[in-house]
Amino acid sequence: MGVKLAPAGRSGNGLAPDEPRARLGAGVVDGGVRFRVWAPDAPRIDVQIEDVRFPLTREDGGIWSGFVPGIGGSVRYRYRIEGRGAFPDPYSRSQPDGPHGASEIIDPAAFTWHDAAWRGLAPQGIVIYELHVGTYTAAGTFDALIGELDALKELGINAIELMPVAEFPGARNWGYDGVDLFAPTRNYGGPDGLKRLVDAAHARGLGIILDVVYNHVGPDGNYLGQYAREYVTQRYTTPWGDAVNYDGERSGMVRRFAVDNACYWLDEYHIDGLRLDATFAIFDASERHILEEIATAARDAVPSRSVVLIAETHENDARYLRPASEVGFGFDATWVDDFHHAVHTTASHEHSGYYADYDGTLTQLARTIERGWLFEGQPSEHLGNGKRGTPSDGLPAWSFVYCIQNHDQVGNRAFGRRFSHLVGAGFDRPWAALLLLLPYTPMLFMGQEFAASSRFYYFTDHNPELGRNVTEGRRRDSARLAGFEDERQQREIPDPQVEATFLASKLHLDERDEGIGQQTWLLYRELLALRRADKVLARQDRFQMRTHVAGDLLLVHLWHRREHRLIVANFGVGVDAAPAALGVPAGLPVPGWCTALSTDERRFGGTDDRIRFDGDLVSMPPHTVAWLAATEPPLPLRLLRAVGRWLRR
Repeated sequence: MGVKLAPAGRSGNGLAPDEPRARLGAGVVDGGVRFRVWAPDAPRIDVQIEDVRFPLTREDGGIWSGFVPGIGGSVRYRYRIEGRGAFPDPYSRSQPDGPHGASEIIDPAAFTWHDAAWRGLAPQGIVIYELHVGTYTAAGTFDALIGELDALKELGINAIELMPVAEFPGARNWGYDGVDLFAPTRNYGGPDGLKRLVDAAHARGLGIILDVVYNHVGPDGNYLGQYAREYVTQRYTTPWGDAVNYDGERSGMVRRFAVDNACYWLDEYHIDGLRLDATFAIFDASERHILEEIATAARDAVPSRSVVLIAETHENDARYLRPASEVGFGFDATWVDDFHHAVHTTASHEHSGYYADYDGTLTQLARTIERGWLFEGQPSEHLGNGKRGTPSDGLPAWSFVYCIQNHDQVGNRAFGRRFSHLVGAGFDRPWAALLLLLPYTPMLFMGQEFAASSRFYYFTDHNPELGRNVTEGRRRDSARLAGFEDERQQREIPDPQVEATFLASKLHLDERDEGIGQQTWLLYRELLALRRADKVLARQDRFQMRTHVAGDLLLVHLWHRREHRLIVANFGVGVDAAPAALGVPAGLPVPGWCTALSTDERRFGGTDDRIRFDGDLVSMPPHTVAWLAATEPPLPLRLLRAVGRWLRR
């Protein structure tokens, strides 16, 4: 080890002299390291460093603490619980040998930050780019991702959402099986690698949102139960097993565990926001819900910076987006499944599973866009006709995160097909334009901006027994979907445990520079530039927006004062018809509409076919979205024109 260990100090509370009371885990202080761990039923706990043990002292509330002088960062340690064995620290900042190995002491002060002027992210105006660190680059590390930040900046996104990075078993995983929730995984470059990434992102004006999981803990390498059985409860169940105990016996320290973790990422790693996974599976009947406690504590943890908090839920519950003072949870935004599902069923005509709630019509899509989400208390067939959702009245546009693909909707398909693979090359572009020209918060999934050829599969690297269960479980789940009842077809589904499944999920970033990938990338860049520059769209005002359906046309009218904008989306055959014949509302084809951008432009791989939208003719190429702009003349001129029209009658 190369570190000389002095005898442990013996202050009355187990702390070093003059040391402030701090959070759990291993904290580097002057002269050594202070250890604190919660284990209410343990008869004795020692810190084990190599073959040397240092006894901890029991405090009130089942916390054990002690000070070990003469050591600092990079030292490995475990907690030895009498009668059970030696285990990693639940608050471990680093697991260099994986979740089954020893924990590593990390000194936060050892890293030099360069982002003192950075003030964080605000929910207004963000464009989110979701990615998986391990498959975004060939190397699959935080440092390799730094090399791609300039390209992402040029694309026009301003917030990168990392799928979970907490330590997980094996060499590859989506991250939702994390077990050491405070330790950035060794597979991506560990603590310093993540800090370098965040620091580099801030230098380029990019924020980092981290996906965190507080609804369950992974099954392999999870030693929380060795410290306290109360970390989980069987009173609730989740799709992944026992729920985390937020409202039962001894739940106070479990709640603290989640709150500490949220604050830790924001404070120690300068993370700009959190996306909480599957919040519908976080159960809490307490007077104060754990989600509100996390949200409030997170904002208090970094008062000098703005943070963005996002919930992943299908509930359409406005409570998430109300402040605590209005009995809400205080989040900034939620994922909106309704938009993705309405787009998916309209484009693909798939209606199995949870798509059963969506009829695949432009009418339903238009209502979703106008209301923010679709279900506002209506019965859901997928949920057994139980009511789902609450009214969206008063919620700002940036509170709704829209996407046409994400890791779940791609990776949970049996064969990992992206949206562009489902609808065909080029046919995804109109849907991308619709996504980016609406006032809601858009989210892209890595690779969609250049119509990536690689698929994105579900992959794991569990121990053999658990791995077999995962493989069989994935194939059983696919049997519930239309077209996968045949066992032979199920066997063709890529095995999550095989390394080749992971490698096939890696992006080929050179596709951005040629052919259809280059054309698609250019379209996304131009759409995002328009989103920033257009004075109406940049306002993100969903209350000055109306939707209309006219045959195969979806029309979205946005305005502010005299400025009008119109999304004309044609998802059918080419159109050349009088507005009245199509059912275009009277007065919508105002004089002076000009086409600012069209997905049919030749530079995007289109034909530059004409687009016209006025009182005499609507002309639109097939499978095209256009952004039209018009400015009303001043009121006196409008009155003169109206009088002139009246006199000509």
